[in-house]
Amino acid sequence: MKKYKGFIVFTALIFGTSIISGCSREFSEKKKNEIKIGVTLYRQDDTFISSISSYLEDISKEKEQQENIKIQLDFVDAKGSTTNQGNQIDKFIKQDYDIICVNLVDRTAAATIIDKAKNANIPLVFFNREPVEEDLNRWNKVYYVGAQARQSARMQAEIIIEEWNKNKSKLDKNKDNKIQYVMLEGEPGHQDASIRTEYCIKDIDNYGIELEKLADDSANWQSDQAVNKMNQWIQEYGDEIEVVISNNDVMALGALHSINSTDVFTEKPIVVGIDGVKEALEAVNKGDLTGTVISDAKLQAKAIFDISYSLDKGLDVNNVQGINGKYVKTQHTKVTKENVDIYLADSNK
Repeated sequence: MKKYKGFIVFTALIFGTSIISGCSREFSEKKKNEIKIGVTLYRQDDTFISSISSYLEDISKEKEQQENIKIQLDFVDAKGSTTNQGNQIDKFIKQDYDIICVNLVDRTAAATIIDKAKNANIPLVFFNREPVEEDLNRWNKVYYVGAQARQSARMQAEIIIEEWNKNKSKLDKNKDNKIQYVMLEGEPGHQDASIRTEYCIKDIDNYGIELEKLADDSANWQSDQAVNKMNQWIQEYGDEIEVVISNNDVMALGALHSINSTDVFTEKPIVVGIDGVKEALEAVNKGDLTGTVISDAKLQAKAIFDISYSLDKGLDVNNVQGINGKYVKTQHTKVTKENVDIYLADSNK
């Protein structure tokens, strides 16, 4: 009887082990052929962020076909709320996502997000809104993808300087040999907004063109807020405004709407943006927008995906194009009437 009982126990152990082994192999095989990426966006209706999202979807579908792998890519909209974004991160962690990509609502919340992800051992890729370096160094599985904000500001300055040199007689309406300007800034506390504002003005000044700031204010990257700000400035300063400098294209297009809705200008002020969204390229092509600076959403999306994929599959992240330590910062391209047709054609593909 003891032998019989021993046989039953031995058989049960063997059977149980085989089940566990089989489940382990099945899980391993499933894990090998699947990846779950959760993406939380500060605002899904932001034109540039929406472009990155679309490119991410395209890239993931292409990768699925190439590698015969299932990629679950889920986007959630924080609607500008830190609380919403925190809850979304918690949900991704609870549902055992492999990678979490974060377009921060609030840079100061990065440390909390990183600590949560670290405890769950889920790698993070921040994009477009850069955490401070100290936060990125809290864990070795945290990366950032964005653009070179200083370069975009300098290219924006170049567009204004070139226009001054070509059409000074029209641009300098009051013939005082300086530029009267207004500045539409992005969200307060956003590092790109601060850098774009500072270095555009600094480079124009360093070139030797005297500037007079009539007004500046935040329009939080939003077109409707830019319209309201511009309407106020037109009422206050009218034809004194010679240049409108905008931290992004969406606000620049809002400013254009205000300018085109009034007849107070003897000569319309020039407007310059940053991002290279399709609507801005079309405005440049029509001559309404003097210029923009392309921030390559497709290249950023590729870097976000490549880092995510490499982290999940145990590949060397250092092989990702453009990576430098924990950062990928993409190059910009200056666009004016002279070269816009090239980039407009690409945006229509």
